[in-house]
Amino acid sequence: MRDIGRRSFFTAAGALATASAIGSNAYATGHARDAATADEYVDVQLLNITDLHGYLQGAPGAHSVITGAGGKTYTVGGVAYMAAHLERLRDGRANSLFFAPGDLFSGWEFDAAAFADEPTIEALNAMGLDFASAGNHEFDKSARFLTSHMEDGDAFPTAGRDDDFKDSTGRRFRGADFPYYSANMVWNATGERVLPPYNIVHVDAGGGRRLPIGFIHLTAIGTESFPGSYQPGLRTLDELETADRCAAELKSRGVNAIVLSMHDGAVAGSDFSSGKNPSGPAYELALRASPDIDAIVTGHWHCAFTMMLPDPDGEPRPFVEAGCYGQIINEINLRLDPDTGSVVRELTTSVNHPNTRDVAPDPELKSIASYWAGYASRRARTKIGTQTDSFTRRRNALGESTMGNLVADWALWAGRQPPGPAADPAEHPDTPADLAVIAVAPRVGQAVIAGDLILDEESDGTVTFAQAWNAVGFGDPIVTVTVTGRQIHDALEEQWAPTPGGGLGFSPLAVSANVRYTFDAAGRVGRRVDPADVLIDGRPLDLKRSYRLAAPSYTLINQDGFSAFTGFTAPVRHTRDFESFIAFVRTRKRLVPAPLGRVAVKNAAVRGARTGTVTQRQQLLQDGSVVPRPEAALRSALTGGAEGQRAPGGFRVPC
Repeated sequence: MRDIGRRSFFTAAGALATASAIGSNAYATGHARDAATADEYVDVQLLNITDLHGYLQGAPGAHSVITGAGGKTYTVGGVAYMAAHLERLRDGRANSLFFAPGDLFSGWEFDAAAFADEPTIEALNAMGLDFASAGNHEFDKSARFLTSHMEDGDAFPTAGRDDDFKDSTGRRFRGADFPYYSANMVWNATGERVLPPYNIVHVDAGGGRRLPIGFIHLTAIGTESFPGSYQPGLRTLDELETADRCAAELKSRGVNAIVLSMHDGAVAGSDFSSGKNPSGPAYELALRASPDIDAIVTGHWHCAFTMMLPDPDGEPRPFVEAGCYGQIINEINLRLDPDTGSVVRELTTSVNHPNTRDVAPDPELKSIASYWAGYASRRARTKIGTQTDSFTRRRNALGESTMGNLVADWALWAGRQPPGPAADPAEHPDTPADLAVIAVAPRVGQAVIAGDLILDEESDGTVTFAQAWNAVGFGDPIVTVTVTGRQIHDALEEQWAPTPGGGLGFSPLAVSANVRYTFDAAGRVGRRVDPADVLIDGRPLDLKRSYRLAAPSYTLINQDGFSAFTGFTAPVRHTRDFESFIAFVRTRKRLVPAPLGRVAVKNAAVRGARTGTVTQRQQLLQDGSVVPRPEAALRSALTGGAEGQRAPGGFRVPC
């Protein structure tokens, strides 16, 4: 490394700052404050965003306001404003790279999600994204969909209906102009990587010379078992071991500047312009990862911070996260030694720039976002079927509702559909489902049923695309698994649980039309359902027999309070709930509410008999209004509900 002591810096070399010293930039040392004039080094600008989740118009709800230094707040979000800020930040920078550590697409914004997330790719192409790490949500459909469609532009299966829509220029979807990477996502059966593990970018060092920078990419550990990205054919490798191995490989190839882009994160206070009391899996990794890694860029946790952390040798390196939904652009500035290509750590700086909406929006990105908003509005009104009467979530005393029964019937239908052309190779035979269950009032988390289907008499009972889309789903798949009759029985028993004060809680399961069961209102918890009173296709439940059960992924992995299904075998993933329910309505063409009566009760008049009380878990905003479904899903994630999952070590993984 060159002798930085010859310059007129005012702080001793090697001093570390674990948080931003002035609340606007993070510096490796005091030397970095004067680093803008360090022109004997090769200057490299790294710009990154994370967890955009397809929010092209702006960040949703309360996420549109973020807090910086001194408690100052900023209204943020929107790709048109982001493009304008990117242009300003890139101006005059010869070596500027723009990348992302995952979850750019697949979320809850109708304008993007209703079009197979192709609008997000168009916007990112227009903004000049160079490359991206694959997050967990990039696998929400399949690895094949990510590589063949999102990267290469192949259609699955019907252009203009399922994907391959015309973009703002009138062209069919052509795929991303940037590649995806992941060093630790592998096929479970073979151990082969799904994506390339790292990439090497060469920057201009002047005089016709170019210097390499290596970027290692990680996907959140356990992605294959998260509800949305539940992919039994995939497996994630240990993050630290993988990062260190890739760093060693890059060094052996003569790469002396290395950046880790990881879709796993941490929490470090509420001030996006600094960091305080960090914790989380990415933080633990950052303290232990190879000293050959010069910067660590994180995501997944939807948090915002920028700080310097010491590597295992005590040298400072940036540790950053850029929020979510287009709130922030993080900028790391590296100085490379022109002779060795190594990062001059003492001169590293990092800053989180809020994507404020007080600048003139970029015309091209504004046009793209507006085009898809208009297209979404038209598609929302598209007729996909009819209904003869309303379907509502209003439950009778036994927990049944017309909407619950409809959704259970959809789950059975979905669990009997063959895998589509975008599905990954299955490790188990696709044996059709024997029955289906839906948690209509789960003990924890949110129900998959988000709304009613109310009869519109003026349109002769038309069911529109938006009505069906908004009624069912969080973006998670239906999964068919093998369970025993004992597990089915135990899950039915789990509908009831004691509550404080001697009460009896009731979390009803809707069952598909081929199932009937009776419970004993006078029975003890755990002894309310006689297997002989459970009929599947007219035959009593056999506790020792195996059955194929269809249910949402999060129900099967005990994310809504039904632990009886854990230990299932032979999982086969089917289509995500949004798209699957739309396909169900299209296939049925005409929806007719079935009469209630799948659940019966005995001993209801016996003294002490109790059905149980359903606890409503409707989330409210501060003004008392209902939390919109996308935010409800995110809040559930952050509190361990339907979208959440615990990572190894006990950290709470958001989405």
